[in-house]
Amino acid sequence: MAKKKNELLEWIKALIIAVLLAAVIRYFFFAPIVVDGHSMMPTLHTQDRMIVNKFSYKIGEPKRFDIVVFHATVDKDYIKRVIGLPGDRVEYKEDTLYINGEAFEEPYLEEYKDQLIDGPLTEPFDLESIIGQDTVPEGHIFVMGDNRRQSKDSRHIGTVPIEEVMGKTSFVYWPISDIRFEK
Repeated sequence: MAKKKNELLEWIKALIIAVLLAAVIRYFFFAPIVVDGHSMMPTLHTQDRMIVNKFSYKIGEPKRFDIVVFHATVDKDYIKRVIGLPGDRVEYKEDTLYINGEAFEEPYLEEYKDQLIDGPLTEPFDLESIIGQDTVPEGHIFVMGDNRRQSKDSRHIGTVPIEEVMGKTSFVYWPISDIRFEK
């Protein structure tokens, strides 16, 4: 009888440790997220399930073109691509991204650009017209969705404070037929 009681206590302890470990990993390091909407098409599809690496920005700043998840409102998280870093001048002219006066290619947009027949994918803009400053403020990033015509991003909500960024994401784990790393 005592042996069975001891074995039961060991199982209970192991289960409690497993649950606590899973909670710590999810809260501090990795979390699942479901893509909700079409703002990141064609890169990400609605209902794609991804893993957010929360640890990635605890050790360093965001990098240009990372796909990040951030708190947009109290109850809504957005997933977008980092375009501008603190101190960058961001501008779009003739469907081309310019950062600090240098043109940048965006290969992840080529599929959409090839399908267009009625104007540019990204309407022309500069930071001054959007946020009233010519550079991305310190401690902030400028983000955009890959589906530029249907994305609520920094062009609408302004720059995003880096402390609101939950982490970087690049691994799609569901649906199983679409398992991949995104760049």
